[in-house]
Amino acid sequence: MNKRMKKFYPAYFTFPALIIFFIFFAIPVLISFVMSFTNWNINKLFQPKFNGISNFTFLIQDERFVLAISNTLKFAVITTVSIVIVGLLLALALNRALYAKAFFRTAFYLPAVLSLIVVGIMFTSILEVDGVFNQVLAALGLSSLQNDWLGNPGTALNCTIFVQIWKWSGFAMAIFLAGLQGIPRDYYEATTIDGANPWQQFRAITFPLLAPAFTVVVTMNTIGGFKVFEQVYVMTGGGPGYASQVLGTYIYQTFSKGMLGRSTAMGLLLFVFTTIIAVALNKFLRSREVEL
Repeated sequence: MNKRMKKFYPAYFTFPALIIFFIFFAIPVLISFVMSFTNWNINKLFQPKFNGISNFTFLIQDERFVLAISNTLKFAVITTVSIVIVGLLLALALNRALYAKAFFRTAFYLPAVLSLIVVGIMFTSILEVDGVFNQVLAALGLSSLQNDWLGNPGTALNCTIFVQIWKWSGFAMAIFLAGLQGIPRDYYEATTIDGANPWQQFRAITFPLLAPAFTVVVTMNTIGGFKVFEQVYVMTGGGPGYASQVLGTYIYQTFSKGMLGRSTAMGLLLFVFTTIIAVALNKFLRSREVEL
């Protein structure tokens, strides 16, 4: 093998990944960008016509789209904050010398490996009118608290938020645990000698040195929150009415009705919005990281 081939050889392995990237990501995004400015629909499947920004102006005036954005923002913010808090608390608790801590780590992480469809079906059976949760309330003499949790506009979205938190808190815990175990014990021993209490140690050592873990957890869950679809679709279908409608389910429903250009425009807006938020958030969080 000559020197030229040796120099070229490492780059050779990137070609399959680049081909997959362009075929399944870059090209579809480019096509979506073009089609979002057309009247593409099921009746004009092969004859779409350019209609400028009509799709986008319609969406701005569409109350259902505005509601979907509002619900998506609510979902992303609440789930991200809650997952960070719950995951961090679990990590702090299970980073100690506890009996059967390996079992508890596995138990809390297990929901992260379950299918979203399976999780949605499972919680649907739990939260429906004659489901397990209402039966437990009745057995405890709390029948007055029984509710149609997934059929009530006031609780439907909150139930999907709870499922998201339940599923991904264990994953956040694992990331925080990895960060905690990478912090040298010498730092804590030195501050203990100086008289620092556990709260002061957390503020001065644990929290700052966990910044890389916070970056990963916050960024991933923010993206996941904006892209939510499966559990909302399985549990509520965006209902009752449009109470739990998020961008993912609204895009799917619009596409299913044959309004392909309009649904593509919504997908493009979701992609751009998620990318901007994720990049800005990631950049901000990275600026807060400190070196060990």
